Amino acid sequence: MLQRIGQLVVVGAIAGLLVAALTLPALGGIGITARNVASGFLDMPSQLETPPPPQRSTIYDREGNVIAEIFDQNRELVDIEDVSPVMIDAILAIEDARFYEHGGIDISGTLRAAVRTLNGDVEGASSITQQYVKNVQIEAATSQEELEHAREESIARKIRELRYAVALEQRMTKDEILEGYLNIAYFSDGAYGVESAAQHFFQVSASELELHQAATIAGLVRYPYLYNPRFYPEQTIERRNVVLDRMVATGAITQAEADEAKQEDMDLDLDTPPNGCVPSDQPFFCDYVIREIEADERFGSDETERARWLRTAGLEIHTTLDPRAQRAGQEAVDEWVPRENESRKVAAQVIIEPGTGHILGMMQSRNYGPDESRLGETSINFATDFDRGGSTGFQAGSTFKPITLAAALDEGLPFGTSFPAPASITVTGQRACNGGSLQPWNVANAGDSNEGVHNMISGTRASSNTYFAQLQRRVGLCDVIEMAENLGLQRADGTQFTENERTLANNSFTLGSEEVSPLRVANAYATFASGGIYCEPQAITRIVDKQAGTTIDMEPECERRLDENVADGVAFLLSQTFNGGTTTGLGIGRPAGAKTGTTDGSAAAWFAGITPQMASSIFVGDPRGPQRYPLRNVTIGDRYYGVVYGATIPGRIWQDTMLGAHEGMDVEQLASAPSEFGSTAPPRQPRETEEPSPASDEGGVPDVIGMGEDAAVAALRAAGYQVNVSGSRIRSPQPEGTVAAVNPDPGTRLPEGATVNVFLSRGGAVAPPTENETWFPVQPMTPFPSDEESSR
Repeated sequence: MLQRIGQLVVVGAIAGLLVAALTLPALGGIGITARNVASGFLDMPSQLETPPPPQRSTIYDREGNVIAEIFDQNRELVDIEDVSPVMIDAILAIEDARFYEHGGIDISGTLRAAVRTLNGDVEGASSITQQYVKNVQIEAATSQEELEHAREESIARKIRELRYAVALEQRMTKDEILEGYLNIAYFSDGAYGVESAAQHFFQVSASELELHQAATIAGLVRYPYLYNPRFYPEQTIERRNVVLDRMVATGAITQAEADEAKQEDMDLDLDTPPNGCVPSDQPFFCDYVIREIEADERFGSDETERARWLRTAGLEIHTTLDPRAQRAGQEAVDEWVPRENESRKVAAQVIIEPGTGHILGMMQSRNYGPDESRLGETSINFATDFDRGGSTGFQAGSTFKPITLAAALDEGLPFGTSFPAPASITVTGQRACNGGSLQPWNVANAGDSNEGVHNMISGTRASSNTYFAQLQRRVGLCDVIEMAENLGLQRADGTQFTENERTLANNSFTLGSEEVSPLRVANAYATFASGGIYCEPQAITRIVDKQAGTTIDMEPECERRLDENVADGVAFLLSQTFNGGTTTGLGIGRPAGAKTGTTDGSAAAWFAGITPQMASSIFVGDPRGPQRYPLRNVTIGDRYYGVVYGATIPGRIWQDTMLGAHEGMDVEQLASAPSEFGSTAPPRQPRETEEPSPASDEGGVPDVIGMGEDAAVAALRAAGYQVNVSGSRIRSPQPEGTVAAVNPDPGTRLPEGATVNVFLSRGGAVAPPTENETWFPVQPMTPFPSDEESSR
């Protein structure tokens, strides 16, 4: 303790002398100034935090392959034991030959500097410890003011460094200080720390440096810009030789060794690690990961703090990306929509793992870069929402129809729920979710080959617009919107459907007229594949913070959002599209379900599909504006298309992706059709000779749902039908004792005298039926024509 106090007193006196020497032109005032400064020196703060310096953060895929490195400074920390001894000798010789002898301040050097300063010859006298202190303060600065304070050319800064240096020597060993210095020092040309410098200039590790290489690197520290080997090779060689001479003077090497080293060429082998997402093979997923971290309040109080943490903490960021799925998906989008296609169309795809929400793949047919004017380049991630670097979304077309199916099944409607689905129809009676009635909606199918009565199975298989318009009316627009939000869907601009006035009165919601992202659609479909378990989309599983010495594990955020049978029922209906439906010919040799989508005028085309292991969604369109640049009469790559449907390009991308992504994986089965939703048979179509009665010409079966029993029976009989009131009541949102459902459904045209079955409500919330509960009969009495889809 006495020795330490004595050292501080001496250093205080030295500091006073240095200050006086540097500030006073005459010797007369030195005594007073030195005494005052020396006295104050002992009272200055002495504790300096020495956190690890900024270093590179690395993003890994789920198998440990590097996706990207992110950094402000190219630095890789190294233990002093892993630094070549000749490198240590070189840095000590040129920067602080007495490092292992002094106590943080080279007193003789400081006195020499003071004397020379008095004679007008300014000389620096910073020991390695003092240089380390300065660099620590610079790196710890979190504002421009703090940075300027650490770099200011002032006596006050020098005195602070002296005080910190002395204190630092009391709590750190010499090797610890030297290791810290070698890791924090800037060695020119973007290389921070001796390990990065060795790799950057010579592509060897610091432990493998030879004498001439070590002398070159050591000579860069004093003036890293003046001696940059890339731009000033002659000055760099001169500086290297100075280092070699100093090493001879200190006895580290012989003159002969120095002379031999001076004959060596520099032999630079420059190598700079790629920084950021642009050079990554998975740039859009990389960008998504960065934005996830910068948006997550767990990692800092504001976005600036989180961005700094990401780029300086040397994080190991482990992600969910599956390299096989990513590779298969990228090859598929590039094959069907080449990156530099003259039509400027783009394909974007997301793959989600059901039951975890893990993002297995995120790809699009564009190069990642900031120049939007360059063909095939963009920094916009069309696969995700606007707040994660995406666009404001695209209309999803008929990929939204399964949302209506889920809402219908959730309310207890069976697979056999049937409607006549002609080529066009006017739907009336819908209510807006913000109050009032919706205007009559004229809706039509894309073709006329599937006119007739459709139930859920045949309507999904044909993707009949007129069927789904009526199913939405039956379920209620508000319930369909609520189901969409329950499945995690929202507008890509960040607003919830229930917050958007236009959406709340959107007749065509079931046909996918809302702008969404492929990520949200894929994740909703993953909920169907997982048996009703919804998980937030997740890109990161673990972050190792090497600076803090902590590991942050990020578990899936999952909860049940759908009854298991409802989810399994939708998955079953999706599987039927491969059996003569709009996805026929796009099978992948294992159980799967899917839905196509094409928006009005072929502005955009979609495909969303599931297996038990993966859910994927693909968008194809023109980011300049799908309505202005539709998918009609277009050449994409070397293929010409008169019109692009969901099955034309998105379906092919999905098929190729899934074939490659599932290679080597076990074949798992989708859940079978839940029995509670009744028969899976198609509805009976009318015979050619069967003519509708006048009753059907008047609009078919009257809509008596919600009426009392007597009033409903009277209305049905007045329309010319026989009535059968079931003795078993069913759960329904309708008041107890009123009509909960009829079969065939309201609007169905039947021959006069046909029987209409009436089911009364027992009230209560909609729930799965009890064992003895009667459900709507599956087969309608006598149907009429229907249609196919709007979104192939």
